[in-house]
Amino acid sequence: MASVRPFLPSCPSLLCYKKRGPVPGLGHCPGECCSRRGEGRGRDEKGNGKESQALSCGGQRQGFLPCALDQFSGSAPRDHCWFAEMESHSDDLPPPPPLPPNAEPIKAESADDLPPPPPLPPIKPEEAKKISKPKRALIARPGFGKRGNPIQLVTNHFKVSLKTTDEFFHHYYVNLKYEDDRPVDGKGVGRKVIDKLAQTYPSELAHKDFAYDGEKSLFTIGALPQINNEFVVVLEDVSSGKTPANGSPGNDSPDKKRVKRPYQTKTFKVELSFAARIPMSAIAMALKGQESEHTQEAIRVIDIILRQHSSKQGCLLVRQSFFHNNPSNFVDLGGGVMGCRGFHSSFRATQSGLSLNIDVSTTMIVKPGPVVDFLLANQKVDHPNKIDWAKAKRALKNLRIKTSPANTEYKIVGLSERNCYEQMFSLKQRNGGNGDPEAIEISVYDYFVKNRGIELRYSGDFPCINVGKPRRPTYFPIELCQLVPLQRYTKSLSTLQRSSLVEKSRQKPQERMSVLSDVLKRSSYDTEPMLKACGISIAQGFTQVSGRVLQAPKLKAGNGEDIFTRNGRWNFNNKRLARACVVDRWAVVNFSARCNTMNLVNDLIKCGGMKGITVEKPHIVIEENGSMRRAPAPKRVEDMFEQVKSKLPGAPKFLLCILAERKNSDVYGPWKRKCLADFGIVTQCVAPTRVNDQYLTNVLLKINAKLGGMNSLLQIEMSPSIPLVSKVPTLILGMDVSHGSPGQSDIPSIAAVVGSREWPLVSKYRASVRSQSPKLEMIDSLFKPQGTDDDGLVRECLIDFYTSSGKRKPDQIIIFRDGVSESQFNQVLNIELDQIIEACKFLDENWNPKFTLIVAQKNHHTKFFIPGSPDNVPPGTVVDNAVCHPRNYDFYMCAHAGMIGTTRPTHYHILHDEIHFAADDLQDLVHSLSYVYQRSTTAISVVSPICYAHLAAAQVAQFIKFDEMSETSSSQGGGHTSAGSAPVQELPRLHEKVRSSMFFC
Repeated sequence: MASVRPFLPSCPSLLCYKKRGPVPGLGHCPGECCSRRGEGRGRDEKGNGKESQALSCGGQRQGFLPCALDQFSGSAPRDHCWFAEMESHSDDLPPPPPLPPNAEPIKAESADDLPPPPPLPPIKPEEAKKISKPKRALIARPGFGKRGNPIQLVTNHFKVSLKTTDEFFHHYYVNLKYEDDRPVDGKGVGRKVIDKLAQTYPSELAHKDFAYDGEKSLFTIGALPQINNEFVVVLEDVSSGKTPANGSPGNDSPDKKRVKRPYQTKTFKVELSFAARIPMSAIAMALKGQESEHTQEAIRVIDIILRQHSSKQGCLLVRQSFFHNNPSNFVDLGGGVMGCRGFHSSFRATQSGLSLNIDVSTTMIVKPGPVVDFLLANQKVDHPNKIDWAKAKRALKNLRIKTSPANTEYKIVGLSERNCYEQMFSLKQRNGGNGDPEAIEISVYDYFVKNRGIELRYSGDFPCINVGKPRRPTYFPIELCQLVPLQRYTKSLSTLQRSSLVEKSRQKPQERMSVLSDVLKRSSYDTEPMLKACGISIAQGFTQVSGRVLQAPKLKAGNGEDIFTRNGRWNFNNKRLARACVVDRWAVVNFSARCNTMNLVNDLIKCGGMKGITVEKPHIVIEENGSMRRAPAPKRVEDMFEQVKSKLPGAPKFLLCILAERKNSDVYGPWKRKCLADFGIVTQCVAPTRVNDQYLTNVLLKINAKLGGMNSLLQIEMSPSIPLVSKVPTLILGMDVSHGSPGQSDIPSIAAVVGSREWPLVSKYRASVRSQSPKLEMIDSLFKPQGTDDDGLVRECLIDFYTSSGKRKPDQIIIFRDGVSESQFNQVLNIELDQIIEACKFLDENWNPKFTLIVAQKNHHTKFFIPGSPDNVPPGTVVDNAVCHPRNYDFYMCAHAGMIGTTRPTHYHILHDEIHFAADDLQDLVHSLSYVYQRSTTAISVVSPICYAHLAAAQVAQFIKFDEMSETSSSQGGGHTSAGSAPVQELPRLHEKVRSSMFFC
């Protein structure tokens, strides 16, 4: 490093010793030193003392420049800052301050003659932490897999040709306001206003077509005449769901543009402000694997064009899916709810070019028709007198209705406090000949019957529908109100409704292909003006892809016996479990009056013996007191545990709990909490309806896994040979977040992490679970700094791996993350992974394990089909070409056998890979991890660690009733939320006796 000279104390910035003397004012940064090679450090604009890179001083020139503010250390290229450039701008500099009286400028023949710089103060640890780390980027595909038997497939991607690449999308910010400057917040109003804008001001908008997202963004091809545009739009009957094509002012003559009609019209102010320019060439670049900052925006624009095309056809839009108002697409699910079949469509950049992904999609809608009929079905009652109106108010709020006889559409805001006979309002009438208005009080019933002459048959005794404003309610008798079609039902479905939806939505592969081909033809995308202007055309045929079918991994049962898999399935007929446990010190508790308990116990003991599990006779069978069956669930559980404690000599090792209902038993959650959190007792709940060998085997598989046994093992676990995994201590993590049902925005989300244990096994896991803010997808409790009573989810898994794996720390950590979208990949890669690394460093600063981070996506719309075959693709099918990303590392895998409907593959995205797996090795590992799910004798659709994380989150969420959380406290566990948000009720921590068990299995 060349010698440098410190700046003079009186100068606020670095000095330039050239012929002119010191030159102040060169920047905000009074750097401590700077060399002609650009090495050094300084302070940022706020004087925080962060290290920053110095710019080059231009070779042998005698001068000093301020430090750059963008990086924390290093050398800058010489051409960043030449003195010639400085001199060209020297006239812009302020005059130099006078030198101190006795100061003389020091002249040097060269920079090497200058004295050495003063020593740099050491960086404080807390300041070092503030230094921004370079962000990790998604890795590129290192290669393609080759193992497996080739198979030719087709997929529901349709090739798109893009002819225009030299044009630009112009993005405009849309600001909609009412005449009094109130913002427009009603959904659906924006599209009507923008459509009317196009009709009213064609010349001002240069006769351009546009794509509008329904909210704040509008896109055109080419620029509008003005950067900022302001318009006034008059819209007729804004409350109506369907605006007549010729029913708004302004269709007949340009002179009527700004005329406000006297009846049911509203005036809007529309501001369009230029926001950005997006090159279409970004799409072409993405297809070559060269993504730019504009790629996703450009693809988003053409997706918005598709949504707008569907909106013009009167469809219900739900994200990237659209639903036609066609009765043939509806299935009745009961409870006033219908399943509505629609279609998903989105553009994707793939290895084979731009493609349009079309798939069948389903949503739930409210059954249209009389409001009373909906309430009767929703509450499962047979007469309006039995309707619970408090529940009805919650169910109806924000739904849209049409009223008779005017056929006008409104949104429900609530119900009247009194019935129709008694609900009064003030009606203004003209009095006598002088015409002065007079206000009279009249009931809603009398107004409609006497003033409007409308017969009301049953509304008098029931509340009215309120469609007005808080201070100005507007009431209608309930029998005059009809729910309009295509309204989403956002509440959670019952178990029966969910089962019905799955049953009625199934489609065999060939049926699905036929439906998709038909919808592509009927969509008429070739007539969409914006797509034409983009030069986009869509092929009608399915895209062909090459797949490979991987060989199923070999499994071992007890005594080293081979398990032969067929079509992704196997059984334990005449076989013993790999590691069978002993079921002793156990008891049975029975909450069901219909179950023959002793027959069930005897059958379980017999079946267990055949599978190698020693099931001793239970110490006692405890029947629930009949008088408790109508008591609240927590009370029933408390009473049962009192009996357990009084009738057993000590704490049991295992409790078999018999429930009356298989699904949604209100006893399940309190029972699990009492066993797992309060007493540390392993428990298995059953609700037997048909007891046979298959049912008993499935129950025993769960019991064996929970008590520490292993049902089956991969052969490679018994003779370690998994490349890069069994030969190096490797921890496998599965991470997932479960959220409340749709419409339940106040229920905390549950984050779960499971970690493998007893390396080199990859079949055994333990779980850690915490609560966090509702709907928060990023896990905020992976690591928590020292000083709290909770060190985070990952530390528990790290310590458990160490203690269960012969005091070995994992040198490699493979992370499988579920439930995140592509827009959240960077957060997982740079926030969640950082937390995991910090958890490792917290245990040992010198510990640097290698990480591989993989995201698994199930909620996507890519399907694969065998041409000309009615069957699903075989289990083990993997695809890593054609429809995969042109640059990033991803592949699709169907590890399971699709027995019902059409198989949905899992889409795996490898975000980070320090272990450097070969493509074949990683795909084999993922395939193998789909065969180690201890609850079943089938390969599953996603790797087992992710399934276990989902199970753990779901089970612990049942511990408490979230609507009673304010009354339930627990001083342990996670539950801290992100900064600025309200604290979330903490979940009870698992008892130490079951903490390391597979309690969730």
